[in-house]
Amino acid sequence: MAEESKAREETRPGRAPHRVVLATLRNYWRGLTTMRTALVLLFLLALASVPGALLPQRSVAPELVVDYYNDNPRLAPLLDRLSMFDVFGSVWFAAIYVLLFTSLVGCVVPRCAEFVRQLRARPVLTPRNLDRLPHHHRVETDVSPEEAVAHARTVLRGWRVAEREEDQGVRTLSAERGYLREAGNLVFHTAMLGLLVAFALGELFGYEGQTIVRADGQEFCNSGIYNYDSFNAGISVDGTNLNPFCVRVDGFRAEHLPTGQALQYHADLSYQVGDALETGEWSEHELQVNHPLRTGTDRVYLLGHGYAPRFTVTFPNGEERVKNTQWRPVELQTMLSEGATKFDPPGTPDEEERHRGQLAITGLLAPTPAYDGTLLTSRFPALNEPAVAVDVLRGNLGNDSGRGQSIFEIDQEMVDAGLLERVARENLSVGEELELDNGTVIRFDGVDDWVSLQVSHDPAQIWVLVASIAVLLGLSLSLGIKRRRVWVRATPADPDDPGGRTVVRIGGLARTDQAGYGEEFTRLAAELEPAGRSEPPADPEPASARAHGKDT
Repeated sequence: MAEESKAREETRPGRAPHRVVLATLRNYWRGLTTMRTALVLLFLLALASVPGALLPQRSVAPELVVDYYNDNPRLAPLLDRLSMFDVFGSVWFAAIYVLLFTSLVGCVVPRCAEFVRQLRARPVLTPRNLDRLPHHHRVETDVSPEEAVAHARTVLRGWRVAEREEDQGVRTLSAERGYLREAGNLVFHTAMLGLLVAFALGELFGYEGQTIVRADGQEFCNSGIYNYDSFNAGISVDGTNLNPFCVRVDGFRAEHLPTGQALQYHADLSYQVGDALETGEWSEHELQVNHPLRTGTDRVYLLGHGYAPRFTVTFPNGEERVKNTQWRPVELQTMLSEGATKFDPPGTPDEEERHRGQLAITGLLAPTPAYDGTLLTSRFPALNEPAVAVDVLRGNLGNDSGRGQSIFEIDQEMVDAGLLERVARENLSVGEELELDNGTVIRFDGVDDWVSLQVSHDPAQIWVLVASIAVLLGLSLSLGIKRRRVWVRATPADPDDPGGRTVVRIGGLARTDQAGYGEEFTRLAAELEPAGRSEPPADPEPASARAHGKDT
């Protein structure tokens, strides 16, 4: 109420404009830096991440975004205007991120200062009436107040204690324990700040790139962005000065369940890094899904695999060309794949003649074939007598058009313009061939494996790990430790009463959750009873009755 009155006072009519602005900003700052606001922003950040997990993201899989546009032509443009295909790079996600960071800073810094003041301060004074506390105990003993308090100090070893002397020889002891609860709370929130900073540094200085490498000894070197099929650079990364290393995929094998579900992928990898790049020495590594190859701050992940059919084309002049271009899976359960393998005719310097004789072999690859009439499909993802259903097109492939082309497809505009025509269609098993009208022979020689690799560079990954461990540690401390206080008051016997005895009162209070504290206090009170002849009062008055001033 006092703060509201002060705010109304500062913003009442007639105040200077700058004071009104400052008062408004101060009120907004107080609201932003409350723990409730931080929790709301944390929930909003988690909620805002959901579209990034459910919808394809342009920075990771642009081809899936194109497919989503094709499947949802009305909804996709609306989602795109809301940045749903680039969630983590959107303005609204960055706004939540910055507000959460600011709120956490505003919460943690003052609480850290307050926690330091609490650590330096002495435990609070002993209340006058300990019998009013939720947990209390009273005992009479023959020992002196000094001896009773000294015994309590011995029992409360490990607690923060403060001994005081009051009027008429009364001695008190204040003890507190459980400061690690607040420390754990501060560690948790500070670690959350560290996570946000680490993620930001990763986005600033990190990068990710994907590439497809055939598993027949083909190599990939991290020497530039042009070696990648797709590359997502951080804000401060220009694609130069990448950490140099090379990998070679010597082989690949997959394990499947009888249902066709993939169980595990294994890629036999050789790699060079550091001085090995100069000496040419290769080191071996078995790459598996979620078990990356780590080279410094770079990690090489195995994302998936596919098949590359191998075709040999014998042209009319007798020259041969062999290619095994990778085809992409269209059914992951059976690895039915589609693609396009393209050939230029040999010995044709004339551009017009070359455009008339270019070939494209497109169609479907079935690792384990099954036929529905003449329609080829696949019934299992492993290579068991693979077969292809191909369309052979001849003409201008459009390679010189200046437009980017996918290696998995032909230029449909060339087909629509009549510059690329289908000249044959056939189902082929390994070793079978077909002959075109001009004498060109196409033979299906077999299938090779390819793997999809992702290179991730994140210089802040170790700090993400440290901050994540600190988050768990701080959360464990804040949930597992209870803040509690114990007081002891030893009142000497009345000098006018020859048979008087020292009265020791013990009170306890759990500052947070009281669950389980009753048992702890009962045990602690028994230990705090002074040595020597002692006994509880004969007929103690219930605390509830004393609190209301009633007789029992």
